[in-house]
Amino acid sequence: MELNDYNACVHQWSDPLFRFACKCTGHEEDARDIVQNSFEVLWQKKRDVIPEKAKAFLFQVAYRQSVDNYRRKKRITYTDTPEYTENANPSNPDLKRVLERALAQLDEQGRALVLLKDHEGYRYEEIAQITGLNDSQVKVYLHRARKTLKEYLVNVEHII
Repeated sequence: MELNDYNACVHQWSDPLFRFACKCTGHEEDARDIVQNSFEVLWQKKRDVIPEKAKAFLFQVAYRQSVDNYRRKKRITYTDTPEYTENANPSNPDLKRVLERALAQLDEQGRALVLLKDHEGYRYEEIAQITGLNDSQVKVYLHRARKTLKEYLVNVEHII
């Protein structure tokens, strides 16, 4: 990967990677760190990464760092944790809040799988490569996560 390819990756994938990291971690600062570290790893491995595979590589690094971040947070308790708020004005803020709470019901792996498949549009094979799971595991874990989301969203208490 050349410098021009790297700069194109930064320009093209920094925002989607940030959104993915925000949704995985729930915190802007953690997401910024994950994005920065992901691009740092890409720079360090630039000779090994084919430019066409840079997106998958970046999301794989971000996924692994968000899981590590989640594990670290389980051991540390924060007294003041600001929540991630997206700058764009949603068309229905109540729906956005309900969806964010629904995603918060999932564990880190389930949330990442749902985001990779339904939000980012990855295929099962690509998700398996990013997460290190096999195709069957991705399908099973994704099904369980979607089932949990469905149970949460169809509950009368959560209807807008």
